[in-house]
Amino acid sequence: MPLEIVTIPCLSDNYAFLAHDATSGQTALIDAPEAGPILAELDARGWTLSHVLLTHHHWDHVDGLTGIQEKHSPTVFGAAADVHRLPPLNQQVAEGDSFEIGGEPVQVLDVSGHTVGHVAFYMPQSAAVFTADSLMALGCGRLFEGTAPQMWESLSKLAALPDETIVYSGHEYTQSNANFATTVDPGNAALQQRMTDIDAARAAGKPTVPSSLALEKATNPFLRATDPAIQGHLGMENAEPAAVFAEIRARKDRF
Repeated sequence: MPLEIVTIPCLSDNYAFLAHDATSGQTALIDAPEAGPILAELDARGWTLSHVLLTHHHWDHVDGLTGIQEKHSPTVFGAAADVHRLPPLNQQVAEGDSFEIGGEPVQVLDVSGHTVGHVAFYMPQSAAVFTADSLMALGCGRLFEGTAPQMWESLSKLAALPDETIVYSGHEYTQSNANFATTVDPGNAALQQRMTDIDAARAAGKPTVPSSLALEKATNPFLRATDPAIQGHLGMENAEPAAVFAEIRARKDRF
């Protein structure tokens, strides 16, 4: 039975997520931007927090943890590579590690690029991957610490997951990402339709996160560096995908 996953808006444009197993009662929090909305959601549902999974060290993904720990006593997981700049961890994890929540395996993926030491958490039985600021809805995180080839490798790893995987990313940046995407992929009909859907969702006050991996592969330019239409638009026909990705990322940084 898949985990029940709840999206929680935090701060001005962050998301945290709760993943709950009804049988065991175990509940995991993925990232902790701020305590208030997360504690309110736990209280409203009568859930006790058993796990916290931290994707990377940036303040807007970890600063709520202390307040949460005043009310709950979860086991905190995070990257061994980032242990020196994450909150205190109970369990250090790395690429290839696996653990369980409510009997469901959780696989750890190294998705460095936005930061070095950024991890994603993949739950195959629930067809869910929590990517934070690596793969985002119609985007990817800025390369604050890693390189373009490193991020392309990370995104390629995520793109290799099953198409039906649902991508739970860390921010509500989708509208601005869409406005950029159409500048490098102007002939993409699926992207145009997605932009219409995004505008409608935001006008109704609804989040655009999560999204399906199939939709990201069809519309997210950062996953589409091998696409001939994008390569042609950039004047980079037959270039190495990592170089095409680097050009797309550089253009987004200037956008």
